[in-house]
Amino acid sequence: MVSKINGKLFAEMIIQGAQNLSNHADLVDSLNVYPVPDGDTGTNMNLTMTSGREAVEENLSQHIGELGKTYSKGLLMGARGNSGVILSQLFRGFSKNLEDNDEINAQQFAESFKA
Repeated sequence: MVSKINGKLFAEMIIQGAQNLSNHADLVDSLNVYPVPDGDTGTNMNLTMTSGREAVEENLSQHIGELGKTYSKGLLMGARGNSGVILSQLFRGFSKNLEDNDEINAQQFAESFKA
């Protein structure tokens, strides 16, 4: 059982999450019907997540705060469409809450999502 989440574990979570989104981007595209059924939300989120994942893979850190900054910047720099920009901003708030931590526990992880 994992009691702490460090940069290495967070990187693994990011990589697996990006892969899962990639596997289901078409499904997310099909959900996009409002306000315009342009069908590209999954594609844009996938491209954004891929950019964040690549930034993490190129700058691995055991320090979760540092890795969070890397991930947040990678998401923003690769953001595609409104959904990508929104996704990058969600993780910006998440990562801002982590920046001073080497590692975190589950409670801090949940609090970071609230941030």
